[in-house]
Amino acid sequence: MSKTATSHPTSPSWWVLFHCFGLIGLLSFGGPAAQIALMHRELVDRRGWLSEEQFLRGLSFCMLLPGPEAMQLATYTGWRLRGIGGGLLAGSLFILPGALVISILVWLYVAFGALPAVQSAFLGIKAAVVVIVVQALWRISRKALKSTGAWLLALTGFVAIFALNLPFPIVVLGAGIIGLFHSAETTDTPPPVQPVAPNHWQVIVLWSALWLLPLLGLSLIGADFLATIGWFFAKLAVVTFGGAYAVLAYMTQTVVSEHGWITTGQMIDALGLAETTPGPLVLVTQFVAMLAGAEVGGAMLALAAGAVALWATFTPCFLWIFATAPFVERLTHQPRLRGALQAITAAVAGMMLNLSVWFLLHLLFQKQTSVMLGPVTLPAPDIQSLNVPALVLVALAPIVALALRGRILWLLAAMASLGLIAAGFTVG
Repeated sequence: MSKTATSHPTSPSWWVLFHCFGLIGLLSFGGPAAQIALMHRELVDRRGWLSEEQFLRGLSFCMLLPGPEAMQLATYTGWRLRGIGGGLLAGSLFILPGALVISILVWLYVAFGALPAVQSAFLGIKAAVVVIVVQALWRISRKALKSTGAWLLALTGFVAIFALNLPFPIVVLGAGIIGLFHSAETTDTPPPVQPVAPNHWQVIVLWSALWLLPLLGLSLIGADFLATIGWFFAKLAVVTFGGAYAVLAYMTQTVVSEHGWITTGQMIDALGLAETTPGPLVLVTQFVAMLAGAEVGGAMLALAAGAVALWATFTPCFLWIFATAPFVERLTHQPRLRGALQAITAAVAGMMLNLSVWFLLHLLFQKQTSVMLGPVTLPAPDIQSLNVPALVLVALAPIVALALRGRILWLLAAMASLGLIAAGFTVG
């Protein structure tokens, strides 16, 4: 593709761009904070492709958008350097290594996941996942809950999902509207809009069509399962504010409770394995889709479902960047947009608490029941079904996490080993 007016005056060659973002894609372990730090080192400190101010402005811009901010920051940088082609290359290289690893992990999980030793290891991994989600909840709460209004939004988000079982998109939309109309105005003069290519609207139409027409085609040819997968993850892509952990609440609500494609235990396993791969944690969508496809129709349907999930989840990320990047200066100075994002993030903190409680209940208790609280039905555990080894592992997981100082891969490995040890004691 040809360069746009936004290309960097000293744009790197395609090979240099490929080498740089290929390396970032291969090394992008550890979640968005580690990934953003890696990109800062490569793009600002080492290569000087972006200034500190440009990098931070691009990051703020990507945080305004739905989707994985680290992947979109890579796409935005590629777009700045070599136009649409550069953005497509950089964003794709950020995703593809992890997608390949996920495909292998799904095959291994389906082939060997039922073995007793593997199940014991996964019990430890599940305990680690609960700690990881709680840590993410703590981080987002410290950032988002700085006022009474934010705390009320978080409480509302928790009650809306946990007690009322409201759809995730409705809660996100409601929080965004509240933030939009309660944000403070500013008297600052917005900076001028960056130059926009003459074919900008054609680019938006093209990428919208690339995203949605294949999903429409699946519906028209009667591929109901794949179409349902595609439309669900397309909808997910629109409401993915607050990071992957936040959207897991919606994913779990839909794929486990509504469609019954996988179990809650498999959902926790999927998150645990996705933590071990490079790339954005949102690649857990591919794992879930492939696992659901394997359950429904075997290996070929699993591969097709994974491809559909990747397409539906990540194509809109390119659309958001290519559609809005020319307006990054104006967007990052809009107080109402920032207010809407802050309100959504606060509500998402409450929904992440729901996810933590949901995971914990299903990990510790083998059977679930419900209790009536007035007109509301609340989920509750069957106390008689308490899983004692799981309780021990959940108690140990925070201690291990603290000792390992946030090293997620080491935490998962250590807890898998403790799961095997706990199983040995139980058998003995």
